[in-house]
Amino acid sequence: MTVTLKQYEPVAGSRILSVGAARGNLVVTNDDVAGPINSSDEWIQQRTGIVTRRRADRDTSLLDLTTTAAEEAIEKAGLTGADIDAVIVSTVTSPYATPSAAAALAHNIGATPAPAFDISAACAGYCYGVAQADALVRSGMAEHVLVVGAEKLSDFIDNSERSISFILGDGAGAVVVGRSDETGIAPSVWGSDGERWETVSMTRSLLDVRDAVEKARTTGDASALTDPENKLWPTLFQDGPSVFRWAVWSMAKAAQEAMDRAGVQAEDLAAFLPHQANERIIDELAKQLKLPDTVTIGRDIKETGNTSAASIPLAMHRVLQEDPSLSGGLALQIGFGAGLVYGAQVVRLP
Repeated sequence: MTVTLKQYEPVAGSRILSVGAARGNLVVTNDDVAGPINSSDEWIQQRTGIVTRRRADRDTSLLDLTTTAAEEAIEKAGLTGADIDAVIVSTVTSPYATPSAAAALAHNIGATPAPAFDISAACAGYCYGVAQADALVRSGMAEHVLVVGAEKLSDFIDNSERSISFILGDGAGAVVVGRSDETGIAPSVWGSDGERWETVSMTRSLLDVRDAVEKARTTGDASALTDPENKLWPTLFQDGPSVFRWAVWSMAKAAQEAMDRAGVQAEDLAAFLPHQANERIIDELAKQLKLPDTVTIGRDIKETGNTSAASIPLAMHRVLQEDPSLSGGLALQIGFGAGLVYGAQVVRLP
């Protein structure tokens, strides 16, 4: 006898129902970071567009940031944690390789036993999460999916490093993706270029740290651990010019492809929400996409800095806070970063 297996009943579409945000509690000015890199407020603003960046104090954890952002998003959606059917957290700064930040977050918000998992896709991670949430909802596997992009990048910076540390901030942005009678999240465009794996990376691996500690223990020579020039703790760095060229030229094509797949033109957009990497990159992308003046461009970077996976939902939160009339309009969002990886989609704003 042949048994026909059952499957979930698919639904017509999905959309973002709400957005929540959490930013580091410390305001760090350009003057605060300029000294160690022999720079100035003027140079930093000219090169990046950043005036301040928000960072969290030592007592504020990545999980604290994710919980605050998630609770706001869930409340705005008119839901409780028990209504969340899956939890996705995108981060590269969890202090634990395992267990996942998502599992702890699910517990914090009362979503247990919802499936929960982390994504490691750096600055594209939020868009990756939205792509997966869209698929989960449309397939019928979930009714409500929580997606959080969160970073505590200040745990992994070297204040004397000039390529990336001075632009980084801490924060979390969360959205709830739910069912919709029409398409609220258009097809995602995503991909990777592993040939450029070292373009944005860490100064050393955790295995390097382990080996240095073991060597100090077995030889009695602790110089590798105490030498201030050695800087044993892994921190972030980037090849800035290479990243800039890749972001400007390749990501404009990916963003255009996302609009093409959505069946929209630039003039149909209410907002453009790119990863908040650098204001010059944002401006160049807007120029190449020929965005009209009617399109609001997310510029959270000016006050919050580059928060990697958190930057797009934080930008969404800010533009809606500053102009609630954008709600219901279409937004093009695109993330890109370490990997190198990228992801983009057109969404209807909550």
